[in-house]
Amino acid sequence: MVWRKQNFSSDFILLGIFDHSSTHTFLFSLVLGIFTVAFMGNIAMILLIYLDTQLHTPMYFLLSQLSLMDLMLICTTVPRMAFNYLSGRKSISLAGCGAQIFFYVSLLGAECFLLAVMAYDRYVAICHPLRYTILMNQKLCALMTVASWILGSLDGVIVLVEVLSLSYCSSLEIHHFFCDVAALLPLSCTDTSAFERLLFICCVVMLILPVSVIIISYSHVLRAVIRMSSTESRRKAFTTCSSHLSVVGLYYGAVMFMYMRPASIHTPDQDKIVSAFYTILTPMLNPLIYSLRNKEVSRGLQKLLRTRKLM
Repeated sequence: MVWRKQNFSSDFILLGIFDHSSTHTFLFSLVLGIFTVAFMGNIAMILLIYLDTQLHTPMYFLLSQLSLMDLMLICTTVPRMAFNYLSGRKSISLAGCGAQIFFYVSLLGAECFLLAVMAYDRYVAICHPLRYTILMNQKLCALMTVASWILGSLDGVIVLVEVLSLSYCSSLEIHHFFCDVAALLPLSCTDTSAFERLLFICCVVMLILPVSVIIISYSHVLRAVIRMSSTESRRKAFTTCSSHLSVVGLYYGAVMFMYMRPASIHTPDQDKIVSAFYTILTPMLNPLIYSLRNKEVSRGLQKLLRTRKLM
């Protein structure tokens, strides 16, 4: 099949990750529970940062953007997976598949750049505290955040255009629970080597460059923390940075494993598990990591809850 205008009515079949056995029904319920926690956790984080004026700083503004990206990411894949599982309908239209590809690639790319911006923010705050309001002012913070969204969207457009340009003449069954690029490549009857090279280049730009910024930033932060004379300052800096590094490790580890390997060594089951990790589990863990290990967030949440009880 070729994606020409007359074939736009053709649908793909998402084989999904679960069947209707008792074990898989339990796992599906677990995924819905994780989705609910991630959905509520990220919304709570966004609202808390918006409502608490003490959290109106570049660090927490960036954290709210991270929560927004995670919220959009889980809403891109999980609701469709749940609908297909519960209704028994596994088909997805070309438009639906294209939308999933664009949004999840864009959000993954935007989050990569945002994590690098967050690392730079911590570098300035810890290594140049007296110049923080100058080097990380609101205008620059907003500009770098917008740039993260734009660069991520640009990556999404490039990948989407290339995927739509491929010809698909084999089975339209996608061995995944959403339209993942790696799962679509085996369905193409044309040579995908050029697209795989382009995908690798995009991964280098979206992953290696931000990781380099993060490594350089935190190498300077580590030296600054070691030199701190105050134990309390050292502890606070370490707590804040360790939360961010935990998120970076979870996110980049899974994405690099997924997209920086040759397509020939991918297996459908392995791809499903890794994709579920960074599209479902990581968005749930991010707000938990930042709320449990950040006193300002915990204090703000307690303050908000007390205020609501008094109303």
